[in-house]
Amino acid sequence: MAEPGVETRTRNSEITARAAASFEPVGRSVATARAFVRDTLQGWGHSDVVDDAVVLTSELVTNAVIHAGTAAEVLCLRTGEGVRVEVADRYPEREIPMQGGSRAVHPDRENGRGLLLCAALASRWGVEYTPTHKHVWFQLDLPQRAVGTRSAGPVLPVDLLPVADERVRVAVVQIDRNGAIGSWNDDAELLFGYAADQVLGKPLGDLAAWPHTPGIGTGLAEALQLSRWEGSYGVRGTDGRVVPVYASHLRVRDTRGEASTVCLLVRDYERAVLQTPTRAAAADGAGHDNRNADPFEVFIGSPAPDDLDGLLQRTVERARDMLDGDAAFLLLATDDETELEVRATTGLPSARQRFARVPVEAGTGRYGSARMPAVHEDLTAVPGAVPLLSGTGMRSVVTVPLKVEGRLTGSLGVAAESSGRYSNEEALRLQFAADRIALAVESARLGELERLRRGSLSFLVEASDLLAGTLDRDQTLALMAQMTVPTLATWCAVYTISDQSSEPYLSYVLHEDEERIDGLKALLAKIEPPDPVPTPGARVWTAPAEAAHQAALRTSMRELGLGAAHVSSGIGTTLATASAVGGETVVLPLVARNRVIGMLTLGKPSDDHFRQEILELAEDLSRRAALALDNARLYSERTAISQSLQRSLLPPGLPQVPGVEVEVIYRAAGEGNEVGGDFYDLFPIRDGAYGFAIGDVCGTGPEAAAVTGLARHALRLLAREGFGGPAVLERLNAAILDEGARSRFLTLLYGELWPQEDGSALLKVVCAGHPLPLRLRQDGSVEPAAEPQPLLGVMEDLELYEQTVTLNPGDVLLCVTDGVTERREGTRMLGDDGLTDVLTTCTGLTAGAVAARVLRAVERFAAEPASDDMAILAMRVPEPHAN
Repeated sequence: MAEPGVETRTRNSEITARAAASFEPVGRSVATARAFVRDTLQGWGHSDVVDDAVVLTSELVTNAVIHAGTAAEVLCLRTGEGVRVEVADRYPEREIPMQGGSRAVHPDRENGRGLLLCAALASRWGVEYTPTHKHVWFQLDLPQRAVGTRSAGPVLPVDLLPVADERVRVAVVQIDRNGAIGSWNDDAELLFGYAADQVLGKPLGDLAAWPHTPGIGTGLAEALQLSRWEGSYGVRGTDGRVVPVYASHLRVRDTRGEASTVCLLVRDYERAVLQTPTRAAAADGAGHDNRNADPFEVFIGSPAPDDLDGLLQRTVERARDMLDGDAAFLLLATDDETELEVRATTGLPSARQRFARVPVEAGTGRYGSARMPAVHEDLTAVPGAVPLLSGTGMRSVVTVPLKVEGRLTGSLGVAAESSGRYSNEEALRLQFAADRIALAVESARLGELERLRRGSLSFLVEASDLLAGTLDRDQTLALMAQMTVPTLATWCAVYTISDQSSEPYLSYVLHEDEERIDGLKALLAKIEPPDPVPTPGARVWTAPAEAAHQAALRTSMRELGLGAAHVSSGIGTTLATASAVGGETVVLPLVARNRVIGMLTLGKPSDDHFRQEILELAEDLSRRAALALDNARLYSERTAISQSLQRSLLPPGLPQVPGVEVEVIYRAAGEGNEVGGDFYDLFPIRDGAYGFAIGDVCGTGPEAAAVTGLARHALRLLAREGFGGPAVLERLNAAILDEGARSRFLTLLYGELWPQEDGSALLKVVCAGHPLPLRLRQDGSVEPAAEPQPLLGVMEDLELYEQTVTLNPGDVLLCVTDGVTERREGTRMLGDDGLTDVLTTCTGLTAGAVAARVLRAVERFAAEPASDDMAILAMRVPEPHAN
């Protein structure tokens, strides 16, 4: 190693590539700088030195942006002999921690530790000063390889080489900047069954089975934006089943500067084809001393994954490689330590991949508990000893517990396809590794749980707001399903129960793939609904999966004898439906006001399982949804009752008046109202005579409705008893006053109509405080047809009189309520003059056309909806038809 500050160069030190970046003095810059160096060196093909370069860069940038509080400038240089990285800051403090000196920095101190690491890891390093900057640089030499070799491994016997199919298929899929598939090669078609024209232009997310958990984890869209990504997920084939794949993503740009992502995919068990090789240990004397290395980093590798899923996946892959196994799995314990939940696997079918649950105590004896290390030399001798491996072809297995402070937190296992592969020696090695990672795994699990809880709280707050924003039953059902799919489940069905004696009814079905909804609905309609058990919590329901698989089997057997042309269409749909509901299905009761009003059913596709945190979140959602659904039911019932009572306040129909056109338009203000304080009526009194009325009760609500009903029915009764107009209104006034505190004053226009033999019509009207009726003559003139008199419900002794009006052929009588004349737009009001101007333009129109034109004028007068009820009554005497 060179002396600090002294740079030694060789004949191969010519710079062949460089990359530079600046980072602001904020905490997140450290992670950004790590990613910059990692991506740069991997792009240059120097994966052997990436880990050391990232560690050193992280420490030096931390010193700059965190401890010195200045911006950091990172420069990466590639030479023929290695990689040089320079980190510059604007804090030129001339203090160099010297190993062995009196001013040596303690390893536990944060500041200054970067130089100690440079001394331990770098081939050469140094510090350079200027008046304004301090440069710390280090160089990592590349291992000696044959010309043209970028990375190499040892020669291995054939039986130790990775297993692959006779012909390896590598799917090449290119994703454009919008996340849509832009290219799809022949191997992709052979692996997943889709022809290129079926998938081009579609989002990759439509095919990818990417785990989705609220509030945590990297999503597919985020992964496609990374410069480089590598890992496992699934792709749904044409038969609906998920094909586990190992993928390598690389972000590239074309000659036009357009960014896209190239995805290479192989079957998961052939991951060695694409998987980046782990960094081999340095040869004796060629590297630094690893005696003080962290055992956790030795096993996991440095840097360790930041997220729990990445850490668990790295753990099972390293455990499998460490014991030369064919498969590995890691399970995490539930809070009560009664069950273990599968969180990461490698080398196992997709059915065992995520969230399947097994009991901690699987049997009697030492090897029946996950709390103790166990070695099974041949699983065929003890069937069911490890339920997770049933039907996988694994013969031998070693499992060890993960414990933190004596508490069981998980279980780590490695399995092989041959028997007798493992002994107590391998169990001790695996237990040693498990002890090193247990605390890190538990810490990451608690962090994930906290993020999940925060995400769950946000999800429930949003769900509560949405559910509280509607009282419509159908919309509430739709919201319940849309909030669960796809966040909590792949599909959802809502059953409702109208009363205690009714059977559950399938009210709503939703699937994340809209093409599956009809098939799913048909399947659920054929099976008995789940029992409405009020016990809280989710319970497993196996009927949908069993019915789907039986239907798929019957259809397949039937279609196989009908020729290939029918097989592809019939079987495909049935198998897709079976796959859509073939996973775990749970039922949560919808309980409101101590009564089961329905069930919320959530399902997963084939072989998928729910994690416990998702079920707890779904249970919280079901309680809120049940109350919202019951509130919507109560609101619907009360609205129906209210509307029925309101309709009783309006006349059932208008009679035909000989020789007179009659048109009525009624608009009640307010949502859900069919009748307000305004009312109208037209009824026969006796032979040849008809009564008509239009009125407005002060106020709204039940009290106003009561006066409306009283007035309309009293008018009919009194008029048919033979009382004239003034007597009818005087008796109605007394009846209103008799209501006492419940009384409301009333404006009313009442009249009696007699059609005449000469084609005219005789009217006698009384206007008690109501807007005056207007008469339109054939010549276009408009004049009031009555005089104003006192309104009803205020004074006890009224002296009213009636006025006689004759409508000649072509004349129109227009009667309105104050909702028409008092229509406002800011400070403007339509008023009596505005109504008169509108009526002047109605000469020659029918009664219906007159009423429609008046309504249109009122609506156009202001942009805002009407705030008051409106009633328009138009009567016209038509002109005689010419021979």
